[in-house]
Amino acid sequence: MPTNNPRIAVDAMGGDFGPSVVVPGALNAARQGGCTLLLVGDPDQIEAELAKHDTKGLSIEVVPASQVVTMEDKPSEILRRKKDSSIHVACRLVKEGKADGVVSAGNSGATLACGMFVLGRIEGVERPALASFLPTEKKPVVLIDVGANVDAKPYHLFQFGLMADVLAKTVLGYEKPRVGILSIGEEEGKGNIQVKEAYDIFRKSSLNFLGNVEGRDIFTGDIDVVVCDGFVGNVALKLSEGLATSMGRMLKGELTRSILSKLGTVLAIGALKRFKRLTDYAEYGGAPLLGLSGIVIVCHGKSNIKAINSAVDMASTFVKNDANGRLVRALSRNEELTMFLRTRVAAEGQ
Repeated sequence: MPTNNPRIAVDAMGGDFGPSVVVPGALNAARQGGCTLLLVGDPDQIEAELAKHDTKGLSIEVVPASQVVTMEDKPSEILRRKKDSSIHVACRLVKEGKADGVVSAGNSGATLACGMFVLGRIEGVERPALASFLPTEKKPVVLIDVGANVDAKPYHLFQFGLMADVLAKTVLGYEKPRVGILSIGEEEGKGNIQVKEAYDIFRKSSLNFLGNVEGRDIFTGDIDVVVCDGFVGNVALKLSEGLATSMGRMLKGELTRSILSKLGTVLAIGALKRFKRLTDYAEYGGAPLLGLSGIVIVCHGKSNIKAINSAVDMASTFVKNDANGRLVRALSRNEELTMFLRTRVAAEGQ
């Protein structure tokens, strides 16, 4: 249900930097957006970090968790042997109604596993998927999946597209999102078997399907939802982040090469700052994990304070707008969610 005071469970032990980055990032979001923070993890480490900051007027609760998930831990092992890990406890808080959403920069596989087995999936959804908002020349585009499913069937891609379509409508306000499949050519018939079969499913659906799109089309702003499996999507996302970072460094090098270029930089400083904000992944914070019965935001392991701030703010916005509730209701009403899966199973049974 929507609320003006979201309660966000934050995995304080997640990410490469743990509480030293997660706690101040979450505090910044609480100051700006007015959410209640449930900081989950080692109380001693969390309290030590809180003591470094001004928390006056903020609603904060420290929730103990005796175990920490590492990047080397396997999701199956976490579910069996680390039930008191910070991410497991954070998901349980949402399941028990004590929190409205989860933010974690920890092991994404563990976050996905805990989300699926603690929170559960929306009825009809086979594979939850990670969606990412990317800047374009015009307005943000949703890229899905960006890492949750490295192997996916064609009907899984369709479900990803359906979930991202609802996300684009409910969160970004797009009336009729334009949906495309990421492929190696725009023409029908281009791509591997997975893409070709998914193309046929999308074409028969009620989505505003434009066909195949190539990597160069993602940032034009002429497409609203780009669908792919998690392997391709993660490569595309990391390539985009790396390119933006390298371009920033190269641009800085050129702008400081001579006195004239330095003078030009002074004149263009406002535009350069706006460009930096547009291309900074930290502006978006994290990727919503769609298809679960609760709000889960997955952050990059190397997330900085700004990225955690943005991720907690995104989770709060989702709660305030009842984004996940609207997603659940929209998918529950959509017979297409499972129609193509039923058709496949029936065909295999013949």
